[in-house]
Amino acid sequence: MSKIEQIRSDMMAALKAKDAPRKEALSLLLSALKAKEKDKRAPLSGEEENAIVQRELKQVRETMESAKGRRDIEDECKLRLELYAAYAPKQMEENEIRQAIKQVLGELGLPRPTAHDKGKVMRALMPRVGGKADGALVNRLVGEYLQ
Repeated sequence: MSKIEQIRSDMMAALKAKDAPRKEALSLLLSALKAKEKDKRAPLSGEEENAIVQRELKQVRETMESAKGRRDIEDECKLRLELYAAYAPKQMEENEIRQAIKQVLGELGLPRPTAHDKGKVMRALMPRVGGKADGALVNRLVGEYLQ
């Protein structure tokens, strides 16, 4: 079952249960997925669905940070974060990312990697961890290895 089908099913269950906040949050996520599918004019792959869910999670976090002091917005964002996390792929732990970085450095065969090699390392690493790890965290960890 694709994420679109699962979210639609969960949204209908929320509608039947008269859980309006949950239904609205799922509706927003479903809309984002359907819009991308419409733009692509083809069904989304699992990776594309995961990327959209990750993007929506990131946007909700940013909204939550910018709404400091606005209790109503913060509460809505917390609900959306909880719901969307159920559809997001499992995130890699920091030690798993570090192992992937070591593996890529070994495969690239760079004798003494420096900050100038960051682009090469990131190009080889991101396809492996994309969607499963926060890009900012990966970037920071690669920077630490290349110092």
